[in-house]
Amino acid sequence: MKKPISATIDEELIRWVEKETSNSRKYRNKSHLIETAIENLKRGRG
Repeated sequence: MKKPISATIDEELIRWVEKETSNSRKYRNKSHLIETAIENLKRGRG
C-alpha cells in the first residue's frame, strides 16, 4: 500500500523534477520519479 509523504526540497531540484516529468514518458508524475529515485538509492544505484 502506498502512503503520501511530505518533503521539503531545494527549488532547483523541484524545477528539475518538473522538467523531467513534463518532457519524458519515462515518469508518469512527480511521485513516480521520486519513488524511482529512492528505489535506485536503496539498491545502490544512486
